[in-house]
Amino acid sequence: MSPDEYCQNKTAESGSSFYYSFLFLSEPQRQAITALYAFCREVDDIVDEVHEEDIARTKLDWWRQEIDRVYAGNATHPIGKALTTAVSRYDLQQAYLMEVIDGMTMDLTQFSYPDFTQLTLYCHRVAGVVGLLSAEIFGYQARDTLRYAESLGMAMQLTNIIRDVREDAERGRLYLPQDEMTQYNVDVDAVLALKSSPELTALLQFQTERAQHYYQKAMTMLPDCDRYTQRTGLIMANIYQATLQEIANDDFQVMQHRVSLTPLRKFWIAWTTAREQKRWREKAA
Repeated sequence: MSPDEYCQNKTAESGSSFYYSFLFLSEPQRQAITALYAFCREVDDIVDEVHEEDIARTKLDWWRQEIDRVYAGNATHPIGKALTTAVSRYDLQQAYLMEVIDGMTMDLTQFSYPDFTQLTLYCHRVAGVVGLLSAEIFGYQARDTLRYAESLGMAMQLTNIIRDVREDAERGRLYLPQDEMTQYNVDVDAVLALKSSPELTALLQFQTERAQHYYQKAMTMLPDCDRYTQRTGLIMANIYQATLQEIANDDFQVMQHRVSLTPLRKFWIAWTTAREQKRWREKAA
């Protein structure tokens, strides 16, 4: 199995919405973004699946060394080898890949966040910098596109937090800011016991409005000249926003079941978004 095939399998196995947005990229871009996504999944899986903190930390430290090897041209892991090809083609900053590992490392010892300001740092590391790396792969002309990419990463991570409250609680983690849980009278122990409540529903509604604010903020930052090249990010945004709307339509019953879109609907959103951006480019030409 080649490094790229390894990354493709890693992406496909996750069942991620990202897969559908990758379909409309050129082959070099698809190779690079798939390698990046596989890397993010690999380090995230360490935190989720390795229950001994020391072992998980050792594995994450190994990945820090592997990223050093990527930029030195002597990677050993299939994902590292695929990333070597990606960094030879695109300006992917090593510091950003290290920040992703820093974000995953936070999960080893920090199981809740006192306020949104501190949560923002975590979201920046695990999603914002991924947005910046993705923007480099997709291509851009205007520097404002990087601001768009980081805000979009933030919006998508907030969507993940809302969708995954139950799964995170099962691991003893709470990404809903503690001061806001107090403000909305949400019982922490009840959430950890996987119980719903009107108070939790109200808090999740507030978090949804915050996420929507970041989606809107990102869209206002995206310059017209980069809309088409960044269409993959727009596909991701539309799929995630549709998921967020489904959660709201379900009255935020995330403690009962995980809300997700069908593969057909994800593909439809991806195809229609790509077509819309193509028509927009032709009209603007």
